[in-house]
Amino acid sequence: MSFPGAERVALPDRGFGPIELSVHSAGSGPAVVFSHGFPELAYTWRHQLAAVAGAGFQAIAPDQRGYGNSAAPEPVEAYDIEALCGDLADLCAARDIDHAVFVGHDWGGAVVWAMPSLHPELVAGVVGICTPMMAFPGTDFLRMLVDGVVERQYMLWFQEPGVAEAVMDPRVRTLFTKLTRGGVDPMLVMERAMASGVLDMNPFRDLDAMEPLGEPIMTAADLEVYIQAFERTGFRGGINWYRNIDRNATRHPEIARTDPGVPCLMITAEWDPALPPALAANMVNQIADLETHLIPRAGHWVQQEFPEQVNEVLTDWLRRRFG
Repeated sequence: MSFPGAERVALPDRGFGPIELSVHSAGSGPAVVFSHGFPELAYTWRHQLAAVAGAGFQAIAPDQRGYGNSAAPEPVEAYDIEALCGDLADLCAARDIDHAVFVGHDWGGAVVWAMPSLHPELVAGVVGICTPMMAFPGTDFLRMLVDGVVERQYMLWFQEPGVAEAVMDPRVRTLFTKLTRGGVDPMLVMERAMASGVLDMNPFRDLDAMEPLGEPIMTAADLEVYIQAFERTGFRGGINWYRNIDRNATRHPEIARTDPGVPCLMITAEWDPALPPALAANMVNQIADLETHLIPRAGHWVQQEFPEQVNEVLTDWLRRRFG
């Protein structure tokens, strides 16, 4: 499998200066735009681009703002949901795309579920992988989960600029080696958590002492792609997405609260510890045109761990609804 080379795409200034994205694409036909999560790259979709292109679509995957070879502006506010969705809309405009299906995983899932609110004229369909359609949680809610102990919740720990970067940037290889793992039975995860006696929802804070769970999901060569990219850029750009969750909730309380009004697909991973399938259970009551599929025994990085199963579900749905 070969991953298509990147093209530099210049986007207009939306208030924080001009942006250039590094964009990988394959195929022709109706557009399918992929939005990756944290800490990922367009390379996350290496298994999907060829499959979607082979199914008769134009598959497009950028390194998003703050990641890889794309622009990483300094202001934290440059990474709010308006900017992130704006990049996808501007990328489509640069490619003369009037309508697209948007596919997102992890943080990228939050971005694509926001697209029908912020750019409804552009959205033909939405696919969430692991990330359900849900409102931004807000830091007050997250503090409640950990009794106000910021260090125990990674999104809270990310809020102060420089804190997480000081721990994570020198440990890129350790982070990707230990965290990019396959699914693990939740009972085993629960047993480990109970043995510690402390609710800790921050896998990034003590990477050196962390004992990895699950089997590696990447080859050594794939792992090096991520390690080399993040050793060069650090994690600031991606972490800044998290530093806007309160801003996003305040400025756009309507996001993820109404039916997107387009065909939607939700792919869940049975053993995802970060975004368990239960979080998507209410979507059937929110979205009229929704299909859901669960990938058994899959962890959070499902499109890399079980690419054939994800590709089968995704391309079948795309052909039926947009082919």
